[in-house]
Amino acid sequence: MRFRQFLFAFVWLGLIWLAPAAVRAAEYRPLPPAPRAGLTADWLIHDEARNRLVLYLPDYHAPAHAYYQWLSIRPGKPLLINFTARERLSLFLDNRLVFTANSPDAYTIDLAALLPAGSVAGPHLLCVWHPDAIPNLASFTNAQPAAVRSAGPAAAAPLLAQPRPRGHQGQNVFVCFLLLIGLGYGGLRATYQPGFARIYQLEGLWGKGSAEQDFLIKPTLTWLNLVLVLLFALSFALLLVAIHTNIQNIVILRRLFDVAESAIVVKVLIYTVVVAGFVLGKYLFLELMGYIFDVTELVTIQYREFIRTILFMGLFLPVVMLLYLGLNQRLPETVLWVSNGVVSLLLVGTVWRVGRTLHRRVSLLNLHLFSYLCATEVIPLVILLKLIVFTF
Repeated sequence: MRFRQFLFAFVWLGLIWLAPAAVRAAEYRPLPPAPRAGLTADWLIHDEARNRLVLYLPDYHAPAHAYYQWLSIRPGKPLLINFTARERLSLFLDNRLVFTANSPDAYTIDLAALLPAGSVAGPHLLCVWHPDAIPNLASFTNAQPAAVRSAGPAAAAPLLAQPRPRGHQGQNVFVCFLLLIGLGYGGLRATYQPGFARIYQLEGLWGKGSAEQDFLIKPTLTWLNLVLVLLFALSFALLLVAIHTNIQNIVILRRLFDVAESAIVVKVLIYTVVVAGFVLGKYLFLELMGYIFDVTELVTIQYREFIRTILFMGLFLPVVMLLYLGLNQRLPETVLWVSNGVVSLLLVGTVWRVGRTLHRRVSLLNLHLFSYLCATEVIPLVILLKLIVFTF
């Protein structure tokens, strides 16, 4: 009887001793996502703290320069993908460099052809990396049958991606908006010729004529000025959508609105509303800052000069769009430099004109007034240059 009790106690002690090991064995361990034959919208980023790949959540993680995805690739079975690449964007398969974009363009590439000789079918890690900019993940899609047929046998050559023709849908949209802008400017010039001439003349811009004083005396929020502000906002929105295509990767903008890359018309309209809201809402900002700095008598003059300068310099934005439509396929970097130059000139020139006009009324050598100018013009200028120009 005592032997049975001793044996029973021994078994229980053994079970108690083995219980932690059983619990550890049954512990849930998350598995990596199963590899798929084609690209998905789910991307991974490297978690340096835990040294592993985690699912990238756009609304949670900050944008990165490298994104990963597990793919099931079989040598000899084509796996074609489409993507839009900036210059120096690189692709890695299993930590091996397989492709680097020499120029900004849209590409179709066969991942199966880029595997080294002797590779076996199974999961392979794809990495998209750019040293300076954030990759355009929304452009990475599985090649459609039409794109596969157009790629031809050259697309299967190792380490070679064939640029595919740029879609005509976006260009047609830009051309239609440019025609609308041209008709708008032409109609306003024919209908409101005196008011139109007060804004769009070089003599008034450089302060060599009486038109400058006339505009600074006339009311600002007229129907003519409102329509011109909308045309300026539409021109600026076209420039942002066509050339600065990755501006929505900026976290603050992506949280305000998230629009698909293919919804070109919607993006143009949204950017138009944002730009027009910024231009018209600046008056409220100036009123608030003028009240804080006790310089409310300068607000009206400052805002009128701001409106007159951006409307005049906004005439150059459609010219940049024409350069984009004509030269973007051959000289994309040149078009980008011209665009950044025009936008920088518009922003810096506006601040310079506003400061010059205010200095004629009240000397800005006064530290109080200089601080007001920095708060209302210089600081917003730096923010806009960072968001639009230096980001690209």
